Amino acid sequence: MSRDPAALVWFRRDLRDFDHAALSHALQAHRRVYCAFVFDTAILAQLPSRQDRRLVFLLASLRELDAALRARGGGLIVRHGDAREEIPRLAEALKVVTVFANHDYEPAAIARDATVAATLRAQGIVWRSFKDQVIFERRELLTQGGQPFGVFTPYARAWLARLQPRDTGEWPVAPFAAHLASPPDGTGLPTLAQLGFADADLRLPAGMAGGDTLWTDFRERLPLYERTRDFPAVKGVSYLSAHLRFGTVSVRQLARHAHACANAGAATWLKELIWREFYQQLLANHPRLEREAFRPGLDALEWETGPAADAAFAAWCEGRTGYPLVDAAQRQLVQSGYMHNRLRMVSASFLSKDLGIDWRRGEAFFARWLLDFDLAANNGGWQWAASTGCDAQPWFRIFNPVTQSQRFDPQGRFIRRYVPELAALPERALHAPWKLRPTDQQAAGCVIGRDYPAPIVDHAEARARTLARFGRRGTPDD
Repeated sequence: MSRDPAALVWFRRDLRDFDHAALSHALQAHRRVYCAFVFDTAILAQLPSRQDRRLVFLLASLRELDAALRARGGGLIVRHGDAREEIPRLAEALKVVTVFANHDYEPAAIARDATVAATLRAQGIVWRSFKDQVIFERRELLTQGGQPFGVFTPYARAWLARLQPRDTGEWPVAPFAAHLASPPDGTGLPTLAQLGFADADLRLPAGMAGGDTLWTDFRERLPLYERTRDFPAVKGVSYLSAHLRFGTVSVRQLARHAHACANAGAATWLKELIWREFYQQLLANHPRLEREAFRPGLDALEWETGPAADAAFAAWCEGRTGYPLVDAAQRQLVQSGYMHNRLRMVSASFLSKDLGIDWRRGEAFFARWLLDFDLAANNGGWQWAASTGCDAQPWFRIFNPVTQSQRFDPQGRFIRRYVPELAALPERALHAPWKLRPTDQQAAGCVIGRDYPAPIVDHAEARARTLARFGRRGTPDD
């Protein structure tokens, strides 16, 4: 049977109907283009809870994408199963000649796509994949020695020097939308219950509309970003990380705007987008980082283990460390699925440097709760904080949770929001409440050790243990 020159676009981390590389290429090359998404059981089975905000965000974003594609004459074909089997099966059923997708850089995704491409090839179907979620990928930027960058600053310089208007140009969809094909009947979106999940509280607007709302709001605040980004009680950041993760916004649009703005805020935010790509290329070129330290010798570090370490880890997870800023950060994460970037550094440093617990345990906890979870960024951030990664903070640089609190939440607004048992304490005592006199604790209705835990570790002593763990002497911390 001859094939109609039709194509299939497989959506993954690119849930939008505009500025979409794979969709644009497919529409320009084929007269009929189907669109599909797979709820991949290989991914869903790994989620530790049947209540996950990411599924809620994903479903809401897919509903909007499906409606947008239908308004253009197409729509989403949705499957629930192993993507390695579902995509070839669907491509064969639709009798398409080519399957289009955008690159994914995680080790499991690279292996999955290789399997899908091989199966399609055996079926006589072409696999085509494109760069879409980053400006520069994999080995596009190399050192003078021809190797992937392992240090951020020279990578950022190379990134900015290489950038040309074509790198942030839009991949057009609307002019070719007439080639979209309507999905067959019975291919609509499932409910959470049909996927085996329950509803979860989602506080972030989802989908393309949600991303656009946040981006429009942030553009007005972008000039102030450099001055406001480190203060969790201030509306200083973009809140676009989950939208970048799921591709409901276009990174090209964001980078194009930031690069064109002649102000310090935009330049600083663009550097954050470059950090994101630095970690993406790092993981793509060194897939072992998923479980190993970037510096191989540091896998031999002796982390704290045993019942005491497990109890400390549980206290950290639950926001019961006795350090208000750390506890507020942990509670924000569990309650909302979000943690401010400054607090991610503070929290990760506390677990790995104050408690001496393996960074991989903290990385897994963040992976469980973060709405914007991205393996490359999460892994890179944790290894940076633990001083096991490339371009890591110096091993002797250990975040002091009290001075960080005083510096970045000086009035305690963030702490009072997430640690309400401390709300009545005077501002001067909020960052180290155990130092408040017992009579003053009683007067404030918060007795340390009863209403709020005493510190589970002494920072100065913990710092000394970390220096010993790394086998060197240090300099004063922050």
